[in-house]
Amino acid sequence: MVKPLTQDEVDSGIDPSVSKQWDESTPKEEQFKDLYKIVDGLKGGLLTTIRPGVGPTSRAMAVAKRVGPDFLFLANKDSEKFSDLKNDKTAQVTFQNSSDMSWVSVSGEAVTTSNDDPRIKQVYSKGVNAWFGDLGDGVHTGMPEDPRMTLIEVKANYITYWKSTSTFPGFIKEVAHASMTGQIADTGINRRLTDEDIQNARDSGL
Repeated sequence: MVKPLTQDEVDSGIDPSVSKQWDESTPKEEQFKDLYKIVDGLKGGLLTTIRPGVGPTSRAMAVAKRVGPDFLFLANKDSEKFSDLKNDKTAQVTFQNSSDMSWVSVSGEAVTTSNDDPRIKQVYSKGVNAWFGDLGDGVHTGMPEDPRMTLIEVKANYITYWKSTSTFPGFIKEVAHASMTGQIADTGINRRLTDEDIQNARDSGL
């Protein structure tokens, strides 16, 4: 439901589109469960690395597995993102659900592994080889044993997300109503999870 802009918000320099949807009261366990529901319903997102001389560089990546608040990706060790991560371990994973506009931003540090990581076989699925190809030499097969295949694990240290409380048509209606009446659209719930929250979730197996 739309909400009015107040003089106090203007005087305080507050962004009302954020403050009116901010949620600090919901228990952290429920916040993590809502987070997982959003990301688990999507096939992939954007993995962003920092490229020397360029800055943030993103590409679409399928999530091989989510482990609590952390994310595993199967990747070709010869791709440029590995050069990025050699220079700067900073990484970000973002998701958006186009059906209701919910989004997630996961900031953290990326850890890369070699092909002997046993998790590769655990998360590998048919179709991954389409991104690697088969050279026909019995080695570069696009299968889990292919020496090019390795893992990127993004260990989260800060997460923010917005959970929609309406359908996409409802979202459009709410925004239109706010625009016509001079009020603030209130279409969802904005939350953040700190490094402490995330570590507590890992420790508890959440």
